[in-house]
This record gives sequence, structure tokens and C-alpha cells, in this order.
Amino acid sequence: MTTIASALQAVRSRIALAATAAGRPVASIQLLAVSKTFPADAVRQAYTAGQRAFGESYVQEAVGKVEVLNDLPLRWHFIGPIQSNKTRPIAENFAWVHSLDRARIADRLSAGRPSNLPDLQVCLQVNVSGESSKSGVAPEDLPALARHVRTLPRLKLRGLMAIPEPTDDPVKQRLAFVHLRQILEQLNAAGFHLDTLSMGMSDDFEAAIAEGATIVRVGSAIFGEREKA
Repeated sequence: MTTIASALQAVRSRIALAATAAGRPVASIQLLAVSKTFPADAVRQAYTAGQRAFGESYVQEAVGKVEVLNDLPLRWHFIGPIQSNKTRPIAENFAWVHSLDRARIADRLSAGRPSNLPDLQVCLQVNVSGESSKSGVAPEDLPALARHVRTLPRLKLRGLMAIPEPTDDPVKQRLAFVHLRQILEQLNAAGFHLDTLSMGMSDDFEAAIAEGATIVRVGSAIFGEREKA
């Protein structure tokens, strides 16, 4: 068994334990393997170990992997900040976008999505920690953005994503995830019918699962630590 395969097995075991502790079916939680900065061969090893969904943050790097690995039935998720001049390759190459936080970007993704592809599945990134350096729409501005996205063709609004301020405190971890879940519940009460909470990473996904995460984004626990720039 390769290192990546054994790491994937360990992560899946952690997800199963967290799901059981939360009284949730394991099948209600999707593992997104965050392969940004890692080579296409690492993605291929993860595929061989049964992984199908992969997350990328850098457009040029990601498109190169998509092309090299087009022989595999992979689902590509874009999870990084979105620049206006990069919306077309994102719209053309990804099945999901987790990091939508501006109406103008939504408009460009909608316009750039090829009509022969299924609707682009999107999550709105929410700045739940209020960090000035963090991407994401402020919670109070979220309903207006959600209403706008819902009107656009070739986009399907699925849910919310957040990257809370890192902390080793399990209580603080859960508070951020509680906040995002409550925001989603408020939107659903207003008629949005959202089903996706993309939250939790290598160090805190158990807390996210306890609060309802449906997608956990795990990179270093699968592929190893990234090299420091």
C-alpha cells in the first residue's frame, strides 16, 4: 500500500468515527482530497486508492492536472480565491466551485459555463470569523448574494463554505461551524433548499462533522505537508 493510500484509509477511518459519534451516516459526508501543489502522480495514486473528488486552488496548475489526468473519471472542485480573469477556465474545467463570494464573479462563471456541461455546482464562501484578510462574503450580505446566484443560468447554488480562523481549541472550532450551519438553516427557512456545508480540514474536520459538514476538505493528512514558500 502506498503512503497516500494508507493516509486515505486513515482519514476515512477518522471520518467514520466522527460520523458515528455524531449519529450520522458515513455516506452523508464526502471527502474532498485537496491536491493543490501536489503533482498529478499523487492524484493518480489517490484515485487508485478509491478517491474520486479533488480540490484545487490555483487555476493554471489545476488545468494542467485536469488535462494530464483526463483519462480518469475525476470530479474537480475549485476551492481557492477567484480572480475575474480566471473565471472562464474555472467554469470550463470544474464540476464544483466552493469559493464564490461576489456577484460579479458569479455572473462571469455563469457566462463562461459551456452549455454542453451540467450546471456548475456552487457554494458561497462565508467569512464566519470576520478576518479582514480572509476571503468570503460577510454573513449580513449573504442573502442578497444567494438571491442573485439563484437567478443565474448554468449555476446551481448548493450551499456554503467557510475557512474559519485556525485554532486548536475544539470548542472554538465547533463554534465557527455552528455559525455556518445556523446561517445555512436561516437561508433554508427563507426557501433556498441548500444541502451542502463545505467545512473542516485536516486538523478540525471531526468538529465540522459534529456540526453537519457534508464535504470535508483534507489535504495534508492525505498528501503530506506542503513545502513552505
